[in-house]
Amino acid sequence: MCMREQLTIFLPENRIDELISIGKEKTIESSAYFIREGEIPTKIAFVISGLFRYVYIKDNGEEFTKGILTENNFLSSYSAMILKHPSHFFIEALETSKVLEINWLTYMLLVEKDIFWVKFLLKLVEKGYMIKEKRERDLLLLDAETRYKNFLTEFPGMEQRIKQGIVASYLGIQPETLSRIRKRMLF
Repeated sequence: MCMREQLTIFLPENRIDELISIGKEKTIESSAYFIREGEIPTKIAFVISGLFRYVYIKDNGEEFTKGILTENNFLSSYSAMILKHPSHFFIEALETSKVLEINWLTYMLLVEKDIFWVKFLLKLVEKGYMIKEKRERDLLLLDAETRYKNFLTEFPGMEQRIKQGIVASYLGIQPETLSRIRKRMLF
């Protein structure tokens, strides 16, 4: 599927060129960062192909995967960007990925000219809020095995694309716990 077709999920046909015209298609290599912790972000991106994660990395190297983003999603460290504060997390490519990168100030020029782009942004923020709310609820209320089953449903085929340590980090469990859950589920 080409980028134009992918964007029809979010935009009417007559608006796609406006967004494409202010963006740049870029390739981000596996393990590279779209945004780094400590950086004040100035960009968002639409994922054309590939896979990303939002990850906190402690000084001792311990990782906490906040979110996983697949194709047809937008990336940003939104609160850091709008507050002009350093990002608290990294956005890492988990495989070589293609994005449409958009400068935030350039996007804001569209917003100032046309209410459509305000409504578009509101829909993206609402989607992000709903994902965040579900993620928090799952981590607080569900046991590890249920979270893993939900992960398999929400991200079909993802286990073949990412390391088990990242899956465990996303689930909020240790890799050994994930191994035990997977073994139990096989029987």
